[in-house]
Amino acid sequence: MKTDIEIAQEAQMKPITEVAKLVGLSEDDIELYGKYKAKVSLDVWNRVKDKPNGKLILVTAINPTPAGEGKTTTTVGLGQAMVKMGKKAMIALREPSLGPCFGVKGGAAGGGYAQVVPMEDINLHFTGDFHAITSAHNLLAAMLDNHLQQGNLLNIDPRQVVFRRVMDMNDRALRKIVIGLGGRTEGVPRENGFDITVASEIMAILCLASDLMDLKARFGKIVVAYTYDGKPVTAHDLEAEGAMALLMKDAIKPNMVQTLENTPVFIHGGPFANIAHGCNSIIATQLGLKLADYMITEAGFGADLGAEKFYDIKCRFGGLKPDATVIVATVRALKMNGGVAKADLNAENLDALAKGIVNLEKHIENMGKFGVPAVVAINRFPSDTEAELDFIRKRCQELGSVVALSEVFTKGGEGGRELAETVLKVMEEKKSNFKVLYEAELPIKDKIEKICTEIYGADGVNFSKEAETMIQKYTDLGYGNLPVVMAKTQYSLSDDPALLGRPTGFKITVREVRLSAGAGFLVAITGAIMTMPGLPKRPAAMNMDIDAEGKITGLF
Repeated sequence: MKTDIEIAQEAQMKPITEVAKLVGLSEDDIELYGKYKAKVSLDVWNRVKDKPNGKLILVTAINPTPAGEGKTTTTVGLGQAMVKMGKKAMIALREPSLGPCFGVKGGAAGGGYAQVVPMEDINLHFTGDFHAITSAHNLLAAMLDNHLQQGNLLNIDPRQVVFRRVMDMNDRALRKIVIGLGGRTEGVPRENGFDITVASEIMAILCLASDLMDLKARFGKIVVAYTYDGKPVTAHDLEAEGAMALLMKDAIKPNMVQTLENTPVFIHGGPFANIAHGCNSIIATQLGLKLADYMITEAGFGADLGAEKFYDIKCRFGGLKPDATVIVATVRALKMNGGVAKADLNAENLDALAKGIVNLEKHIENMGKFGVPAVVAINRFPSDTEAELDFIRKRCQELGSVVALSEVFTKGGEGGRELAETVLKVMEEKKSNFKVLYEAELPIKDKIEKICTEIYGADGVNFSKEAETMIQKYTDLGYGNLPVVMAKTQYSLSDDPALLGRPTGFKITVREVRLSAGAGFLVAITGAIMTMPGLPKRPAAMNMDIDAEGKITGLF
């Protein structure tokens, strides 16, 4: 089989104006970025907002492993399959970050014959959204340090500045830095650091805002520092939110592209799923629900992170009511959860499958807590045996779960027919009774404990002294009724990436709690989660190249 990039480069793309017409958008509704990319005008919302919503389908997965699960691939393939079946369907995804693209993962736009194109553009600068986010974020950081330099009328304590800088690249050398060195004219010396752009609160706000004015208002609420007497200082106090919103005036518009089979796709926003809420923008999802009968979207990493945050954060803020959940699993990943080394995954191993399937069982159980009907999608690999596939089918049936085989990687939309038919049938037969896991008014500790015990299966939560102090501080300042985003490893249900399967007898340790007042949530940080990743010994960038004709290799 050809490589992903070879398949993508041979794609028969249609002009994006033709793709837009499939969901009722005219040339006046879109702003072209070349022939195959466009932004959708926010004016479209005013025209369609009173139309009934289509069905909302979330694609999530078991905990990710090096064996691969194929969540984005399944999302794309499911959308292609529905269109092949004559359904009016759209897909909504996150934008890839340059950091992981040049680091470990390489590109991220699906795979095989279930990809989004133009793949090279999507994985590189795309329409400039991430640059706008980086600029808006760093403008606020610069205005903060300029305020310190120019007299500090707000009485900011330089030791209590909590707003860092960002860049869209993995660069561990910038995690902790000292700025303002060189004398009186060079600024106020203090400790600072960089996060990756996808960890920026600006990114989270973009994906949770309802429109440009809501975006600006949320910017104004960002807490950047505290005064000497402990009062929060916001972007509004620095009079920064107007200029920040100005930089974001185009980035807030959803981006439209297409799949290999010309299915319309929104790709908009991309917060990290283990340190933020990991979903594409509410604006894109809500618009897609008005334009299509079926809106298929995904949430980052496994269901313990992505799906929980999709339901408890995105759906809560966006007033969304999902109609179905697809849980992606693979034979290979389940065997790895059962203790098989990556090199041995091609060999049939029913014993390991029996041990590892508990990971899938927990995610099925968890999705039931939200009241949304679920379908298990087995993303088939060539090495899967019929005995292994039958084992998963039977175990899912014993649990009362519906299961379907997906072969979209090798067959595109045609390989997703069984999954699409199953999802459609489930939505017809089972009504969604969606509910969030917890009420936002619960005390901060109670919300964290509910997520950890009910979703992760922990016996309880240990809070560090620093976390205890911050929880009390945020409660006293009036932020105690915000929902919680858990920053946790994606590789395990626990906060220890080495504990695969379905761990028991563990506690989650919350070492720090951060405030994202503009986004509207608190972030509870567990384990060794870093907001600025580093590059591996051999970055993916070392395998990438471009020739004299502009042909790119090694990106995917």
